[in-house]
Parts: sequence; structure tokens; C-alpha cells
Amino acid sequence: MQDLLRQDGAPARLEDAAQAIGVSSMTLRRDLAQPGQALALLGGYVVPAGRFSRRGQYTLEREQDSHAAAKRQVARHATRLVEDGDTLFIDCGTTMPHVVEMLPPELSLTIICYAMNIATLASRRPRTQMILLGGLYHPASATFLSEEGLENLRRLRINKAFISAGGVHATRGITCTNFNEVPVKQVALDTAAQAILVVDSSKLGRLKPACFAALPAFERIVTSPIERPEQAAPLTRAGAWLDIAPATAG
Repeated sequence: MQDLLRQDGAPARLEDAAQAIGVSSMTLRRDLAQPGQALALLGGYVVPAGRFSRRGQYTLEREQDSHAAAKRQVARHATRLVEDGDTLFIDCGTTMPHVVEMLPPELSLTIICYAMNIATLASRRPRTQMILLGGLYHPASATFLSEEGLENLRRLRINKAFISAGGVHATRGITCTNFNEVPVKQVALDTAAQAILVVDSSKLGRLKPACFAALPAFERIVTSPIERPEQAAPLTRAGAWLDIAPATAG
């Protein structure tokens, strides 16, 4: 893989590197996340491991490979809820790209999104109409936000909203890191016939600074296998439906 870089070690774009070796960008991203690799991923570029500091790297890239296997388990389990003809809202974050990638290609869908990484993947799907909500770009989450985008979202009718979160707490609500995501998530929740929270189990019991919903806002919480019972107990006591992916998935 080091041959992908020029002799001076200049970085190569992730998509260019993946195409050069005949794999998908997601596959190469996962390979580079394995320990002991001579190369690393930094801001969408393949670089020699240790040569460039990760300081200042934006949040989406920093979180991309955290709990990656669990995110794939969750995504696979969530996509079983999708039916032909659905209009889906796909939230931002690092779990949702796996959801889009695992949607059966034969399904005819409409996907509403506001994140660059989701739009890129949705645009490549056959039989899919994509609606991208525009506005001011926020690099930390690679998302767009505007009043016009929110108004457009209010006019749409969503069968299922797949929502991401950084924290899921039984009494203090569902939270995320970036405040600019809050109004979009809230409008999607108000508009959707079904709201589905899609998070790996590391998020259970955690809090992030921006609260956007209470636990009852969601029909179910799709999550990965739970290692510690104390993560799940408060949520189930509060009435949450934990829809846990099988341990063999992934």
C-alpha cells in the first residue's frame, strides 16, 4: 500500500487510493484502522503513520473508526426495517454511512439527508431519489443547515427517520455533540411516521452537550450487543424498546 504514496510521502486521497487497489473507500478505511499499519487516514487522505499530527482533525474524521465493527452490526440490523417505496431520513454521523451502504440495492427509495458523507453514498444507489437539504456547511459534522432546508424538511413526509446520537440517557435525554444538528433532528422527528434511534451500545448511558429529544420520541433503539447490563437497565425501566443486533452479525 505504501506504493500509493509518492516518494516524498505526499498524501493520497482516500478514494484515489481505494480505486488504485480495487477496493471500496469504506474497506480501505477499515483496513487502515487496524493496529500496526504503516499508513494512516488523516482528513480523507492516506498518509504515512505518525508523520502528520492528528491535532485539529475535525470530529467526523476522528470518530469514523471508533467502534467500527459495532456500527456495522447496528447498521445491518437497522436496514431490515426498510421496505420498498420508503421515504427515509438518514441522519449524519459515522454510523449512518454503514446504513446507506447496507440498504438492499433493489429497493426503490427516497433518501432525505443533510450530511455530505450520506449524500455521496446515496447518490450512487440505483433506484434511489435523493433529497439533500442545503445551507451553511459545518465541517465538524460535514452537514448543512439553513431555514430553507428546515422548511423543505417540514413539507416532506417521511416513513422512517434513522437518527444518530452521541449519548442515550434514560432521564436526561438523547444528545449529540454539535448544536447545529439539533434543529434538523428535531424537525425530522416531528415529520416522520416512525423514528428509530441507531447507535452502537457504547453510547448508552452517555451524555453529550446538545439535547435534541426525550427517550419516548423514538419507537425503538437499534443498538449493538450490550456488554454490561447496567447500560440497558435504566433504559428498559424507562420504557425504551432496545432492538439489539445479533452478536453474530458483523
